[in-house]
Amino acid sequence: MSDSRFLLGGQKMVRAFTLGASALVLLGFAGTTPARADLKLCNNTASRVGVAIGYKDREGWASEGWWTAEPQKCLTLLKGTLIARYYYVYAVDYDKGGSWGGKAMMCIRDKIFTIRGIDSCTERGYQKTGFFEVDTSEEADWTISLSGEKTSQGQ
Repeated sequence: MSDSRFLLGGQKMVRAFTLGASALVLLGFAGTTPARADLKLCNNTASRVGVAIGYKDREGWASEGWWTAEPQKCLTLLKGTLIARYYYVYAVDYDKGGSWGGKAMMCIRDKIFTIRGIDSCTERGYQKTGFFEVDTSEEADWTISLSGEKTSQGQ
């Protein structure tokens, strides 16, 4: 609004108009903030944890990793309304060793990844490991709490 065509009553009038318009914009959004719907994980351990997830979407099965969950902190794995009822998690304790997993076999790799499909992992150059199942009960927003005993202990 620094264009001279808009300086009808001088610089003070433009600033007042701009501040008033900004306040109206802020007030307009204050009551319409949408609720956050995400898949989150809270790391309730004393260790840094690496997290991978698996899920089925319109394109089929996918697995993704790695997120680092700091001790006693939560992080968002997927942003937006959840599209599946079941998600799968595999987590590795970076500090003390061991992992949390389950019976749902999916592909992973050591570096950051997004892998489509869960078949022929080793033939495609990936590792195959078991993820534990998380039933979100078809909720749009879900938080997974990671704590307790690991399924395998580190060396």
